[in-house]
Amino acid sequence: MASRINTNFTLIPSQKYRRSNRRSSYISNNTVDSDSQPLSTLGNFKALPLEIFQIIIRFLSVKDISMLSMVSKTINQHVINYISTSSGSKRLLLQDFHNLELPGRRQDSVILEHYRLLGLLFKRCTLLLPTKERLKYIHKIFAEVSCFKFNGCAAPMQCLGLSCYGMFLQTLTAGWDELECHRVYNFLCEMTNLSRKMQTIVFSKPGSARKLELRTRLFCRNVLLDHWTHRSDSVFWLTRILKPWPMVNQARLLYIIFGPISPEDGQVIWQKMVEEPTDESSLRGLADAIRLLYDTGTKEWTADDVISLVDELSVVPREWLLENNARLLILSGNNICFTFMASKAVNGRAAELARLIVFLALVCEKELYCMDWAVKMMLKVCKVFSTSVERSNFLQNVANAFACVIMEMLQSVMSGDRDEEERNFLNLFHLVHAQANFHKEVLYLTMNSLST
Repeated sequence: MASRINTNFTLIPSQKYRRSNRRSSYISNNTVDSDSQPLSTLGNFKALPLEIFQIIIRFLSVKDISMLSMVSKTINQHVINYISTSSGSKRLLLQDFHNLELPGRRQDSVILEHYRLLGLLFKRCTLLLPTKERLKYIHKIFAEVSCFKFNGCAAPMQCLGLSCYGMFLQTLTAGWDELECHRVYNFLCEMTNLSRKMQTIVFSKPGSARKLELRTRLFCRNVLLDHWTHRSDSVFWLTRILKPWPMVNQARLLYIIFGPISPEDGQVIWQKMVEEPTDESSLRGLADAIRLLYDTGTKEWTADDVISLVDELSVVPREWLLENNARLLILSGNNICFTFMASKAVNGRAAELARLIVFLALVCEKELYCMDWAVKMMLKVCKVFSTSVERSNFLQNVANAFACVIMEMLQSVMSGDRDEEERNFLNLFHLVHAQANFHKEVLYLTMNSLST
């Protein structure tokens, strides 16, 4: 029995010896390869010349190259080197911005998707660089594309260049904190001299620098504002554009960026709000921008700031027709409309407020909105007045305003030429119906309150 036990023990050192051999062999191999450690991160690609590696990349999609760039730091550097080559940049920086031949604007979506993926590629490739260095590298690559520049394209209205640049930028900066995005905006301003261009258009006479107004609008909309999916991102970039300027200049910029434009040449129509009633499409952009600033709840925009901005906007370039002002308030939403009107009530501008009620009713009549909305808005504003005497005076002002506006329109019908007479007569027709429907809703509310 003793001999069997001894035999068993004699096998154990031999097994330990073999394990020791394997471990020492592994350490030995690691020691031999330690000098070529940078190359080992290339994996099976380390046997290939750099030129062959770049040829292989040519067969990969932008999305695949983006994934490949995250494999290791060394491969990432090889991808960056490929992008920096003339063949790499030529292949990646598609420039079919004017060749929109596919039906249904499919070409738009194809090239925009390409630049979205390209933004993801650059985001991953430059991940380890400081923000300033990332931006410098991207600017160096993109400097070859004239349509990405502020004044680079000869036909900006028919060009997708700035939209592609904006899509790229949105993907690149998605998820960055506000400090980094501040640096991006400052870098863009520095590269394009954007602040100086804005200064020129806000201090010059409206329409005197039409081409610069158009270029500024296109750059702000296509590069900075239009591609964001989250409202908080949109309001951040819009705030960067507006906040450096006084309120009166903010209103001018807002009109340039979101106001009505000519469908032929894209230039801002400055007199549209002043000369005649406009349609909903001309005001939709302005209303959406105002609602964005009001509803997002950012600390940089208080309710008073937004209401003051609306007030300033209504005199750009001169005082708007009250109908256009009323239409903008309706499109901006109930909260903004009420706050704007309540501020007038608090400041003792009851007569002005009464005329605004009349034009709110007129817009409701023209656009077939529910007239009870205008009546309920009037009653809500009526409660802002602190005494019953003030409320009674306000209601009397509303009744007087209906009569005065009807008389003004009747005089316009009688004194105008034939074309203008027909337009004014139609407006008067709508106003008379608006007054009737408005008072009908008031009577309904009175009857309902008596029955309860």
